[in-house]
Amino acid sequence: MSGITPSQTVGPYFAIALTPGDYDWAPSVGNDLLTPDASGERIRIEGRVLDGDAKPVSDAMIEIWQADAAGRYAHPADERANPNAAFKGFGRAGTDESGTFRFETIKPGAVDGPNGPQAPHVVFAVFARGMLRQCYTRMYFSDEKANSQDRVLALVPQERRATLIAQRQDAGGGAGGHAGYRFDIRLQGEGETVFFDV
Repeated sequence: MSGITPSQTVGPYFAIALTPGDYDWAPSVGNDLLTPDASGERIRIEGRVLDGDAKPVSDAMIEIWQADAAGRYAHPADERANPNAAFKGFGRAGTDESGTFRFETIKPGAVDGPNGPQAPHVVFAVFARGMLRQCYTRMYFSDEKANSQDRVLALVPQERRATLIAQRQDAGGGAGGHAGYRFDIRLQGEGETVFFDV
């Protein structure tokens, strides 16, 4: 007998061994992307994942992917990649009981896109129970003038762009006095974050 495998929701156990937890082995990837050779401004990204009722999602998993401070990706497709660098631009974090996640990283540089340069940004993938597949979004930086020239951001209706802009906080908001950026992710409802179909 054959047939189509039915779709399944994600989780709730998808994060085991992928994020820190109450088990005896270390996660494969963490939320601290900083490496000794990473040049650029050290920052903290912090936010909350909220559901349609603005309640915290306490068991979500967030993955980020970003360029380095020079706008290079640690990927073979980026011909400018620095293969000797320890900074890989990929991180993973779970949310806590308040729905909070955080990353320690460097602020990415502008990257070359197929239709021109793209403003510095971080790509987010959100996994959570009840979701049939992960959601993808981007985080831009509130203090970047290049946002006005970013063609991807320009595709988003003006009234919804704020859902993709992280607000800079003072240096006390980050670890070790590093600047922090606040980026909340709303899965649905009022103020829903813009997600991309990839």
